[in-house]
Amino acid sequence: MSFPWAKQYQPTTGIGQFFDQQLPLPRFIYNAVGAGYPTPKNLNMFYNFGVLAGVALVVQIITGVILGMHYRADIGVAFDSVEHIMRDVNGGWMLRYMHAVGASFFFAVVYIHIFRGLYYGSYKPPRETLWMLGLVIFLLMMATAFMGYVLVWGQMSFWGAAVITGLFSALPLVGEAIQTWLLGGFSPDNATLNRFFSLHYLLPFVTFGVIILHVWALHIPGSNNPTGIDVKSEQDTVPFHPYYTSKDFVGLGVYLILFSAFVFFMPNSLGEPDNYVPANPLSTPAHIVPEWYFWPFYAILRAFTMDFLFVPAKLWGVIAMFASILLLFFLPWLDTSKVRSNKFRPLNRVLFWVFVAVCFGLGVAGGKPAEEPWVLMSQVLTAYYFAHFLIILPLVSRIEKPLPLPSSISEAVLSKFGGAAAAGGKSTGGAVAQPAE
Repeated sequence: MSFPWAKQYQPTTGIGQFFDQQLPLPRFIYNAVGAGYPTPKNLNMFYNFGVLAGVALVVQIITGVILGMHYRADIGVAFDSVEHIMRDVNGGWMLRYMHAVGASFFFAVVYIHIFRGLYYGSYKPPRETLWMLGLVIFLLMMATAFMGYVLVWGQMSFWGAAVITGLFSALPLVGEAIQTWLLGGFSPDNATLNRFFSLHYLLPFVTFGVIILHVWALHIPGSNNPTGIDVKSEQDTVPFHPYYTSKDFVGLGVYLILFSAFVFFMPNSLGEPDNYVPANPLSTPAHIVPEWYFWPFYAILRAFTMDFLFVPAKLWGVIAMFASILLLFFLPWLDTSKVRSNKFRPLNRVLFWVFVAVCFGLGVAGGKPAEEPWVLMSQVLTAYYFAHFLIILPLVSRIEKPLPLPSSISEAVLSKFGGAAAAGGKSTGGAVAQPAE
């Protein structure tokens, strides 16, 4: 969105003027993430996670490209090629750990990014397309991560591939044909490894392209903010640079410290020990489990243990697992409240934190063996997960009485600091009054 008060790019050098005429890339950057992009003045640290997700993807692409130079997509040597990277390639151990830990950090950042959008109503009009593009990115991430996990060709990699691709066999008529097509045969083998390696290499670049569309869609209506109120005047905004670039660099510093701590001191803490054993089709692990970021969906998959309405339990689980994500695409129309932010929706705010607890509970249950009490826990939490979106949220949207909204973003910001801050905000055009959220 280009507000009337947005600063215009003015090249001051001959080279700058030349490129502005021939290839206006500096102008594009200036208007996208520079001083030419006015942003709501009350964005808190939770709005850093979009940038952190972009950084995480870049780390994954760079490390993945280098690792791909030393990896062999052949079941006879795939596991050994990973060990070769770890032991013989200069800095290979660090690249491999950065890539493995980076996947977990990427998902952690994206999950926080999604929950922030849910809390502040960033999926509501006019940002429906922005929200749906974000979900497409999430689906691409899941597909990329699953195929990358298979490439290690350890015990959990092999059996994870067998179990996940086996889900498609539950589909009537075409299921087994789809599974055979995905695997390139009747079980995970060389064909599986080759096509998974190709797609794992390709999909991050597809994801990067969708992220460009995601950012483009963000700039059309402009950023949402913690109050959920639209920008009304220049007093409601500050330039993205230097205010939010500096804030993003602080968040990036914290992220890199945590990332480095895991890479150098506990790189295997987020993985499965069974994956350090070469794949053996004749030995099934006692407990097959995916990576932690798939646990909530794995719990939903396993929650169905009985046939119902002449539909096998396995098919119900597959339908529910995919529906748990596809349901989010309809969220802008399921939540009909005119108020975006949960800061002004007291009842929905409580239900949001209940929903977060349910997601954590599903994650815990998904990482445990398929036995009691975890199966019952998965069933109860899965029922609430779908009820939250299909029953509770639409109902609350109609009966809830929201709190009074501020008349503007500036009013909400200045009310936090009292009269002195308000005077300071007026004297400086509101550029220095930042919220402490």
